[in-house]
Amino acid sequence: MNRASGTDRAVLIAGPTASGKSALALDLAERLGGVVINADSMQVYRDLAIITARPTPAEEARVPHRLYGHRDAATNCSVGMWLADAEAALAEARARGLLPIVVGGTGLYFKALTRGLAAVPPVPAAVREAVRARLAREGVAALHAELGRRDPGLAARLSPNDTTRVARALEVLEATGRSLIDWQGTGATPLIAPERALPVFLAPERDWLYARIDTRFEAMLAAGALDEVARLAARRLDPLLPAMKAHGVPWLMRHLCGGIGLAEAAEQSRQDTRRYAKRQFTWFRHQLPEFRWIAPGAAAEYFAEALPLA
Repeated sequence: MNRASGTDRAVLIAGPTASGKSALALDLAERLGGVVINADSMQVYRDLAIITARPTPAEEARVPHRLYGHRDAATNCSVGMWLADAEAALAEARARGLLPIVVGGTGLYFKALTRGLAAVPPVPAAVREAVRARLAREGVAALHAELGRRDPGLAARLSPNDTTRVARALEVLEATGRSLIDWQGTGATPLIAPERALPVFLAPERDWLYARIDTRFEAMLAAGALDEVARLAARRLDPLLPAMKAHGVPWLMRHLCGGIGLAEAAEQSRQDTRRYAKRQFTWFRHQLPEFRWIAPGAAAEYFAEALPLA
């Protein structure tokens, strides 16, 4: 066993989409005796293997992978649900003497993992359904305006067009009588102690990254992404579910419904993904400054020094 495994250490690899995180994690797991644990909020869904660029079956066969495709698209996999799954995956890794390598681009997952999760009580189904019905009936702008009256501090942080977060804020307010901001101050003990983590954010040059995003989306289409989205559309799930908003899914669904051509759907999907990558840079810079920013080409050398082989 090498020096990296069999300990309570953990490698955390974050970064924007298409930055090469999964390939790096796979390489480290092979060299250091590790298990790759997913921290991407869309790769948890089994329905979205291609459109989310999940590791292939051949890649998953090379080293243990956990939390990939283990949730159905009809599930709203919250941060709390992922954290519970991650806790089990971490416990399994340590019991087997494997180095946990947590990889993904979902900042809230990493924040919950290393800082603990706000103890927000579960929202009753009746409350959630009532808010969703109002959202469909009145629109997100009306609900954001109500949030502005009842919880101005939180409303100021949210875009008036952010359906998911506006709905979530109102659900918590209705269910608990308290702002989500208040609940976010009641964190639990983190699963990974900061001093035992090796957190890295892959930070490629923007032009290189955007070219990779464009090339990868074309590869997804060639691999059958349109058929995958068609199967998802056929399930007629709630459009507010996270899986229904994965990058590429809404635009390809519009194409399948005859609303736009495939070329336009692909271009809009690429643009959405590029905008998301830009937001990932900003979010991690402000929310998790303890992550070390490294160019993808320098990451292997950094880890070789930080986690030497026996």
